[in-house]
Amino acid sequence: MLREREAVLRRFLIFTDTCILGLAYLSAFVFERLLAHSTQPLSKYWLALVFAIPYWCLALYANGLYQSLRTRSYLEILWAVVKSAVATFLLLGTFIFLFKLDFMSRLFFLLFMGFGFLFIWLEKTVIFMSSHYVRRQGLNTRRLLIVGTGKRAGEFVKKVDKHPEWGFEVLGAIDDEPGRGVVRVGRLDVLGTLKDIPEIFHRDAVDEVVFLVPRSRLNALQGAIDDCETEGVVVTIAVDLFDTKLAKASVTELEGLPLLHFRTTHAKEWELLVKRLFDFVASGIGILVLSPLFLVMAILIKTTSKGPVFFKQNRLGLAGRRFTLYKFRTMRLGAHDILSDVSDLESMSTPEFREKKTKWITPVGRFMRKFSIDELPQLINVLIGHMSIVGPRPTVPDEVDKYKDWQRRRFSMKPGITCLWQVNGRNNIAFEEWMKLDLEYLDNWSLWLDAKILLKTVPVVMFGIGAY
Repeated sequence: MLREREAVLRRFLIFTDTCILGLAYLSAFVFERLLAHSTQPLSKYWLALVFAIPYWCLALYANGLYQSLRTRSYLEILWAVVKSAVATFLLLGTFIFLFKLDFMSRLFFLLFMGFGFLFIWLEKTVIFMSSHYVRRQGLNTRRLLIVGTGKRAGEFVKKVDKHPEWGFEVLGAIDDEPGRGVVRVGRLDVLGTLKDIPEIFHRDAVDEVVFLVPRSRLNALQGAIDDCETEGVVVTIAVDLFDTKLAKASVTELEGLPLLHFRTTHAKEWELLVKRLFDFVASGIGILVLSPLFLVMAILIKTTSKGPVFFKQNRLGLAGRRFTLYKFRTMRLGAHDILSDVSDLESMSTPEFREKKTKWITPVGRFMRKFSIDELPQLINVLIGHMSIVGPRPTVPDEVDKYKDWQRRRFSMKPGITCLWQVNGRNNIAFEEWMKLDLEYLDNWSLWLDAKILLKTVPVVMFGIGAY
């Protein structure tokens, strides 16, 4: 019943958003006529509407705006709308650019996107405000019964009491360990034990039972969960079963088998998809545009020093997968065998090591390293999927053997050409600080962070900051 109601609500919201985008289309058409004195017919830009609606709805769905907003704050909803607008703008703009839809004016496109964002934001604001007002009046509430009398149960009751706009009405608590003499959990009365749950269902209307018990008690809950299933009552089990420091929990299902995941990175699948699409398109375009430069560098390398054009090296990527990294060769033959023999990774950032390394760099290599031109062949690794444009630098297997345990977490995301290390001094940064910056990137990752790193990379490369 609840799933059917959620499906109907989701369809209603999609239909509403479709109507709103139609209104944004009409508004953009009218304002373009007023501002640019356009005489184009209404049907001129119909493709914009056909493609914008699924783009918008997909972005809104990916940001959770077609799910229950009961426990989300207004700022979270506003941020979700902003992210959806940016994603739609980029997707629709890319579509117009790739297929050269010259018949659509830039003014109309900007007006359409602006009105679309404004109207969707106003709609979500009205829904948020009205639903919270209704719940504060005691309407559209969900009646909960909690199982547990310990710390978790008490904290849950306090959170619910602090947020009446969530619309949760807690009837009482169930003692999962009778005999301890517990009669209250915060402001709630203990209504009985696990065996009393069916009787409570028959006496009071209950929408959901929330189990907030220690993990040592989970085996004792099967009978109570069976009772809830028999009565058709929703069951929710607290997932904070383990005290993790960094990993965040998520729940999925594999053909009816519920699975509890703990991830140290909090990236969503749609965000990773957008990141991969950007990597694929950007690397492909980069290779095509820079191919004349590649040819010039290849000629210079071959005519000024002995050895191959490309330097190939085994590196470790996502989850420690091995791959071959490509760079333009910047050193004389034999440099790798000498410079890779280090006993302490911290020594790699010392002036002595830099001086030793500089002696092996060729004149052309010095120029390439100054402006990071030697890194450009890694666009091939990005195109293949071994690397990303932005991410922790891929490391050599021999170096990883010297890693501390906490430093290995950097393998939980695909390596990249640039990251926080590159835009914060590169070779001027000590090894351990480099590792901390990589973990900082993982803990705070977002598409917006990637965009900021890319913007900061431009001046770093242009002025050769931290390179040698």
